[in-house]
Amino acid sequence: MDVLKVVLLLQRARDAAFSKIASTGFASFGTRTRILLPFRVGNAHRIAVGSDVLIGPGSWLIVPRLDGPTPTIVIGDRVRMNQTSISAVQSVVLEDGVAIARGVYISDHTHGFDQPDVFIRDQPLDRVAPVRICRGAWIGQNAVIMPGVTIGAGAVVGANSVVRDDVPPRCVVAGAPARLIRELTT
Repeated sequence: MDVLKVVLLLQRARDAAFSKIASTGFASFGTRTRILLPFRVGNAHRIAVGSDVLIGPGSWLIVPRLDGPTPTIVIGDRVRMNQTSISAVQSVVLEDGVAIARGVYISDHTHGFDQPDVFIRDQPLDRVAPVRICRGAWIGQNAVIMPGVTIGAGAVVGANSVVRDDVPPRCVVAGAPARLIRELTT
């Protein structure tokens, strides 16, 4: 066996061990789910993760406030994400089979910026609205999903898109702001 195969086996073993240990801190954590390191999480006890989920390296899941519903982030079965950041104070739901490419940012809130003498990060949350990404949707690389958005089942969000409005099922959107490109036929 060559050195690379040994290193990859050790890496898989490390990630499996981390996933097993980390699973106890989540609201729920499904079978055969893996978290690949490095990984950041805030308030994991407010996050529910389904079965057969793959959370790729560089991902960050955070629930910055504890006054909302629990769980605040819900990840369905067979979801795949890589270098994804999800921040939720009210609700972010990823239904079963959602695929998320690298560098995607999903948030159910934004900061205000009305007070010029206060750092934006220290200003109160301006908009809080739940986000839902429905079954089997695909989110392209570096997309941003804004508060209050629902992405329909089987929809596709193009790379580098900023999604401010709902996306109908089985449609393709792209751009900043994202706009309808076409409907997918069955």
